Amino acid sequence: MVSTLNPPLAPSWNHTPEEIATGIDDHIKSRKALRDEIAATPNPSFDNVIKKMVYSDQARAGLVSQLLFYHNVSANKDVRDSSSKAEAVYRDFAIEMSMREDMYKVVDAVKKQSPELKPESQRLLDKIHLDYVRDGLALPPEQREKLKDLNKQLSALELEYRSNLGENTEHVWFTEQELDGVPEGVVSQFEQDIDSGKRKMTFKYPDVVPVMKYAKLAETRRRAFVGDQNKALANCDLLGKAVKLRAEIAALLGYKTHAAYVLEERMAKTPEKAFDFLNDLRNKLSDAGKAEIDHLKELKKAELKSKGLPIDDSINVWDYRYYDNRLLESEYDIDSEKISEYFPIETTIARMLGIFEELFGLQFAEASEDQRSVWHADCKQFAVWRPESSEFVGWLYFDLHPREGKYGHAANFNIWAGYTDEQGARRYPVTALVCNFSKPTPTKPSLLKHNEVVTLFHELGHGIHNLVSVTEYSRFHGTRVSRDFVEAPSQMLEFWCWEPKELKRLSGHYIDGESISDDLISKIVKSKHVNGGLFNLRQLHFALFDLTLHTSDGSINIADAWNSMRQDISLLDQGSEITHGYASFGHLMGGYDAGYYGYLWSEVFAADIFYTKFKADAMNQVSGKEYQLAILKPGGSRDEMESLKILLGREPSNSAFLQELGIQNHSARSV
Repeated sequence: MVSTLNPPLAPSWNHTPEEIATGIDDHIKSRKALRDEIAATPNPSFDNVIKKMVYSDQARAGLVSQLLFYHNVSANKDVRDSSSKAEAVYRDFAIEMSMREDMYKVVDAVKKQSPELKPESQRLLDKIHLDYVRDGLALPPEQREKLKDLNKQLSALELEYRSNLGENTEHVWFTEQELDGVPEGVVSQFEQDIDSGKRKMTFKYPDVVPVMKYAKLAETRRRAFVGDQNKALANCDLLGKAVKLRAEIAALLGYKTHAAYVLEERMAKTPEKAFDFLNDLRNKLSDAGKAEIDHLKELKKAELKSKGLPIDDSINVWDYRYYDNRLLESEYDIDSEKISEYFPIETTIARMLGIFEELFGLQFAEASEDQRSVWHADCKQFAVWRPESSEFVGWLYFDLHPREGKYGHAANFNIWAGYTDEQGARRYPVTALVCNFSKPTPTKPSLLKHNEVVTLFHELGHGIHNLVSVTEYSRFHGTRVSRDFVEAPSQMLEFWCWEPKELKRLSGHYIDGESISDDLISKIVKSKHVNGGLFNLRQLHFALFDLTLHTSDGSINIADAWNSMRQDISLLDQGSEITHGYASFGHLMGGYDAGYYGYLWSEVFAADIFYTKFKADAMNQVSGKEYQLAILKPGGSRDEMESLKILLGREPSNSAFLQELGIQNHSARSV
């Protein structure tokens, strides 16, 4: 649908490298001048300190976020480089501002007044005050200087790590024979060397995942896996230095570990509680995982025997995707390629948006040519409205195909946060889905595997959270909630991709538009938790590795921990291969340090919400409205546990989560 209404102007996306640098420099100067002014306030109050600071900051924050977003998506390397450099400058400045004792004193003075405030304003004051305390303002001056230096070092390491990943161009060359089994539509998109005829597999998802999933030769899968795990090896040293710095910073601030520092502000509160949650889940999943491994071994033995090859009684980590797919094909009759024909990306997006229109009372209107403002020709842009009131909601962008230098995974970026300005006017959010699905070919559109449909729905869930949230302050807008709750709304929406009616609604064959058959839907639904034990044990490896790193003093041997824990927890054999997947485990240097457990933790809340409110009727608009009001609209403006209790009418429980995983004979407990 093309918009016939007149939305507010979208951001322009034509900044030059020089404008990015100048824009950040101008913001830094104005923000510093404001801090100087506020710090000299003779009679500090909530209005002349907190509101003055926050109103000014959030008015500029959208442009800053936009300028720093370019390094994830721009096709121009000079623009990406300028954006990365600007982020380094801005991070250093932010550290300087966070360490201003004069600002801490006026904020502390306001806090001690115990002013009578609205709940969101009180939460804002409490959070800002705690920020200064956690930034070390209660430390003696010489320790504050040391802390500032350590934080700048850490920030530089994180930026370099991310840049190494974003700019990575490593690859593996394979012959056509070595790629036997990989769908022709995938191989045809691999660059071909004219002289040798070999094909280049990059480590972007649309390249490496199909090779791991379909390549018949174990050696091809091994080379693909090891190459992917050992890319960006310079990041190994960067992560090691970061872990040591984090431990040193935590100790300086009086915390036992970095994880203790991080989790103080999370729902879990302590590393001990997070470890307890993860280890309890590991114990409950271990038997299922072992049984699944045994089943895959039988498949492998049968295949090797049929080919007259020596029997190899192991499931190597590079075998997992391949034999998981063989299991789905042979016992569940799941043909991922055939299923993908029913999910051309354009159709799927339109129908996903249709679900959100019905469930949440929204309207998505593709921007007309005079409204269109994008950073790349591949992007799609939508104005989002509430049709009942003709109220504008915000801008939604899709950037869905890989290109050189682009962010390499799937994520939602909340570029401009929503808020209410000083005059009481609403400032609208701008949010973007940045993914890496296969590109269309001359004969076929981009077709989504079912797992990619789930991924797209998940990331769109984050986007919807950012769009429909309405908070007074941008600090609490949308996904700006506790990191161990942020995934719950999107994980809850993944259930729609497994409900028969909704799955049929999302589908439309790329040739004739025909809906996917009930038979295929039944097979997909039955396959949902095939090898679910192994899938979640893999997640547990990531989460436990992360917490182990960040409860150490930094002297831990990271390579040993990564490899030994993977084999021990995931139950997959890695033979004699020592790999360094933590060099590309971007979460560890992108805000999820000591927080990866949150993916599994928040799934408990996601399952509880879905089973309680939507299991009986996924398109129940009453439940949709209740969910919006209780969870999405308030964002982080109140405690997340309070929001859950309001929606559920009780304490959340892990009962639905255990039921969903098929874990029987285990008592549920509150979370």
